[in-house]
Amino acid sequence: MIKFVTWNVNSIRIRAAQVAEFCAREQPDLVLLQEIKCEESQFPKLFFSEIGYRAEVVGQKSYNGVAVLSRDPITVLRRSLPGWEEDKEARYMEVLFGGVTIANLYLPNGNSGGDAGYQRKLAWMENLRCHARTLLDDERDVVLAGDFNVCPTDLDLAEGVLDPNDALVRNESRAAFRALVWLGLTDAARALHPTETLYTFWDYQGAAWQRDRGLRIDHALLSPRVAEHLESVAIARSERDKPQPSDHAPVVVTLRC
Repeated sequence: MIKFVTWNVNSIRIRAAQVAEFCAREQPDLVLLQEIKCEESQFPKLFFSEIGYRAEVVGQKSYNGVAVLSRDPITVLRRSLPGWEEDKEARYMEVLFGGVTIANLYLPNGNSGGDAGYQRKLAWMENLRCHARTLLDDERDVVLAGDFNVCPTDLDLAEGVLDPNDALVRNESRAAFRALVWLGLTDAARALHPTETLYTFWDYQGAAWQRDRGLRIDHALLSPRVAEHLESVAIARSERDKPQPSDHAPVVVTLRC
């Protein structure tokens, strides 16, 4: 069995103890972290090594950043999305684990910077699609997981929680997400829970958590052979209810070996 987690932690230095407690309890093989908000030198690697997890980090001062915690050795294949190697925003890491190529991504939100900011989001998604197609054409077993900043359908957000022109729900954003899936990828959560109300994010404002006014924007997309081994997907909602939580909850995916 392989268990991996994707979790936008919204600052690892604030939530290292919460992540460590979660890892000790759940014992995932891999933890894909987004929005770590620190440079690699500031990441608490030693803290996690003391509970049995090594860390690979693509960091950035104060913003963005992704990291992978693993109990067993992994091979880092890429530290940026192809086509965005010169981008200063730390949003992508690709690793090899157990014969599976796993991409940890933090997709641009698209709501800042006006139309140029939104076009940047779409361009990033198109590069991701092209790279995913290359991986699949090479017959790789692939997982794309992380904070996609897209609600794929109206089922993936509470009614009225976002304006229709929000970048997370605009038609172009959803079409770009569908283009990824149409490569032959499986949305893990929807494969097992096709019609359930599932949220992974609740804003800090407006009592969104208390009112369950959430969004599903954290996803795991699986290539065909990986999808055949899908056993379970769970959203660890209780982590959102802890003191000083991230606004995201972990998504836990289990694969049969």
